[in-house]
Amino acid sequence: MKTPLTSIEEVLKEVHTQRPNADEQLIRNAYEFAKKAHEGQKRASGEDYIFHSLETARQLAYWGMDIETISAGLLHDVPEDTQTSLSDIQKNFGVGIAKLVEGITKLGALKYRGRGEQNKYVENLRKMFLAMAEDIRVIIIKFADRVHNLQTLQALPEKKQYRIALESMEIFAPIANRLGMWDVKGQIEDLAFQYVLPEEYQWITRKIARPLETKKIYLEKIQKKLETIFKEKNIKYRVIHGRTKGLFRTYKKALRKNRDITKIYDLVALRIVVEEVAQCYSILGVIHEYWKPLKGRIKDYIAQPKPNLYQSLHTTVFCDLGEIVEFQIRTKKMHDEAEFGIAAHWRYSEHEKVSPRWIKKQLSWMDELVKLQKEIQSDESFLESVKTNIFKDHIFVFTPMGDVIDLPEGATPIDFAYQIHTDVGDKCCGVKINDKIESLKTRLKSGDVVEIFTDKNRKLPSPDWLNFVITNSARNHIKSALKKGERQKVRTPISV
Repeated sequence: MKTPLTSIEEVLKEVHTQRPNADEQLIRNAYEFAKKAHEGQKRASGEDYIFHSLETARQLAYWGMDIETISAGLLHDVPEDTQTSLSDIQKNFGVGIAKLVEGITKLGALKYRGRGEQNKYVENLRKMFLAMAEDIRVIIIKFADRVHNLQTLQALPEKKQYRIALESMEIFAPIANRLGMWDVKGQIEDLAFQYVLPEEYQWITRKIARPLETKKIYLEKIQKKLETIFKEKNIKYRVIHGRTKGLFRTYKKALRKNRDITKIYDLVALRIVVEEVAQCYSILGVIHEYWKPLKGRIKDYIAQPKPNLYQSLHTTVFCDLGEIVEFQIRTKKMHDEAEFGIAAHWRYSEHEKVSPRWIKKQLSWMDELVKLQKEIQSDESFLESVKTNIFKDHIFVFTPMGDVIDLPEGATPIDFAYQIHTDVGDKCCGVKINDKIESLKTRLKSGDVVEIFTDKNRKLPSPDWLNFVITNSARNHIKSALKKGERQKVRTPISV
């Protein structure tokens, strides 16, 4: 589908929606500068190049980013694709914007390469992470750039389509996920899906077309009924709207359900956004007053947020005619944080600060990246560690006390034990998962309650654990403990 061409006035309109008191002159200046630099340049689609810069800026404005970032979005391709230099940008727009543009230029070098060029690929990956660590806004600009590139991918040769789509799905979508930008993650995945797995894309599209249309019509009726109920009970809310599950996420869930679409209850859902936390619980009560909830399908992520600090109330109920519907209830702030992730920090900067704890949590995985950069010199080991610890899907498991532990998908009880404490890992001798004794090699699943047994007399972890642990942390601790044990053996005199 052809993307409508964006104008500078549309960008500024979006800016003023998010930031009513913003000074638009810097953005206008950046637009005029970029337009002149890109003059005469066309994209593969045949459009003037400046329209890509405008769309990048419009997306950043929608996310609520600051004026400096939006301006950098307009200028992001100037040094790489025109005769205008980075020093020209610095001279006209200052060091801050120039540094953002420089960071984007470095990210432009990242490309999937063949096995023979893996060293160059890893080197560029390292540069990308360093640019992100210096200013996280660099990757946010890259997300806006990448979303529009994916929207216009049909204009490129097939081989290039596949490379860009695969890179987007395997690198940029997971990074968006780790930054809490789930809306961006979903957009990237859905846009890339058709190029990476075209046959599966066609299958899931055909499979859900009819049930999705039926569900949407049904949901509109439930929404109207709910609005009537709220009016009668004088219940205030900001908005009620339908939410359709992303196509790629639906596909992945269908695989887990043996491709049975009828077992996916959250294909569409109703989302209710309110002002205060208390209203969330009041509305939950009203919904249960009218419709019976499914057993085990009420989830309170407000009282107990997910490890990534996602907050919302979820309930799945038997609605009219026995249809199953999921409701999500959250405050406006929870909604913005769930949709925009780390970008919400700038979205609220003028009137309501995001909590420092929330920001720290969203960026905590960057500390792991910095450690990987310093500790792992081998390109192959670095790439493997990044794939496992950063890009892999994550699961959330519980201690017996109810604490939530965030682990990569495929993690074992040993990975879990080392995540709690080094001593717990070193002295681990058994595990109980969901009140049942299991093997230490068991792959954990989201929602598992894991109890680790320890032996205080145990001196060292088992070398065999290295054959099945997957986290960088567990692997390093085991190797370190074993090396320490070997050194102590050498120093211990032999009795005669």
